[in-house]
Amino acid sequence: MISLDLARWQFALTTLLHFAIVGVSIGLVFCVALMQTRYHRSGDERWLRLTKFYGRATVVVFGVGVVTGLLQTFQFGMNWAGFSRYVGDIFGAPLALEGLAAFFVEAVFLGLWIFGAGKLRPRVHLACLWILSAATMISAYAILVANSWMQHPVGYEIVDGRARLTDIFAVMVNWNVGLTFAHVLFTSLMTGAVVVLGIAALQLKRGVETAAFGAVARMTVVLGLGAALAAAGAGHFQGVLALEQQPMKMAAAEAHYETEAPAGLSLFALGELRANPGPPAVNVKVPGALSFLNSFSLSSEVRGIEELQREAEAQYGPGNYTPIVALMYWSFRLMVGGGVALIALFAWGCRLAATGRLERSRWFLRLAPFGVLVPLAAQAGGWILREGGRQPWVVNGLLRTDVAASDVSALAVAGSLAAFLAVYGVIFWTAGRVLRAELAHGLPARERAPRANADLALGY
Repeated sequence: MISLDLARWQFALTTLLHFAIVGVSIGLVFCVALMQTRYHRSGDERWLRLTKFYGRATVVVFGVGVVTGLLQTFQFGMNWAGFSRYVGDIFGAPLALEGLAAFFVEAVFLGLWIFGAGKLRPRVHLACLWILSAATMISAYAILVANSWMQHPVGYEIVDGRARLTDIFAVMVNWNVGLTFAHVLFTSLMTGAVVVLGIAALQLKRGVETAAFGAVARMTVVLGLGAALAAAGAGHFQGVLALEQQPMKMAAAEAHYETEAPAGLSLFALGELRANPGPPAVNVKVPGALSFLNSFSLSSEVRGIEELQREAEAQYGPGNYTPIVALMYWSFRLMVGGGVALIALFAWGCRLAATGRLERSRWFLRLAPFGVLVPLAAQAGGWILREGGRQPWVVNGLLRTDVAASDVSALAVAGSLAAFLAVYGVIFWTAGRVLRAELAHGLPARERAPRANADLALGY
């Protein structure tokens, strides 16, 4: 059990750190592509300089994402051999799409964008960046196909104790994948927008290049608000689908123990931090609100943990099929609370931009840089809920987490965990120093060349 717990900690920590970079990377590439498009269409040199400035940061973040992702994959063979054997036939297609198609496309077109500046035609050079942006999204989609299958297995049959693919279309295209991808995509665009906005706010607060950074701040508050609202909508319907496919997860997220009709929405609850600790000692609810959110009806029934636990025992045998309720409860609220905070921040920014006060609002410019931390925390909460909410299953209803683990010693897992965290520490420390140095340069000097021959190279 110590080996299993260490393996779970290792996968959780590396996944959360890697996915934080993925969200920033997808969003930043999209934002930089918008900046270069604005320059291409208007000829306004501010957008050329902003493209260079944020483009250098994007390259650094992209490199960190690649390295952290490669390290993460090593765990499948080291700590989760049973899982790898069980899902290998199912995961072959989406992981091939992610590795052989999307990842290689990303590498090729990132290289063309960096080294083709001033050599490729302006439209071709811009197209390279949009292709790179699309490839990052396809890469995320491929990974989410595999993860969604773990949440709700489809298109398979069990042969000799392993899952065998029978319908690739059902695996690649279904409501779980679609809603999850939409939620992750809009969350990533929101993350990229708040990162760009936070950096711009720091520069505006110092009174540096107010015309350029004011323009990009106005662009990102609009993009961020639209993405945040879309992410909230996708997340809501993802939750409604999870209520049907994974009712235990959603019951734990609400600390909802007794089946009720109508069911109240929990605002604040306190209980023990363990699996199935029993109803919380304190639980403040809004009557009927949970029923309304789940089905737009004030009288609909919502099943509770106790009934779902009895059903699971009848189907799978004796055991505890309830995740750690307190962790799911507060992870869910961290995700939702972070999303609401960002909607408020972007709406405030849009209001200031509409009245021409965005560049001069002291409080907004002070708070916006701290907003960079909010989507990272919200994403962590969302992934803890998504992965922890299906426990004790690694593949929901098919493969238990303890059965999926490799037969390795706790010392071996502890050693690899320490090595991974050390490597991650060096990577993030180095990337932080590089980013700080690059951003300290400020915007590159103004171009002297005519627009048709303007060099988009990232050097200063």
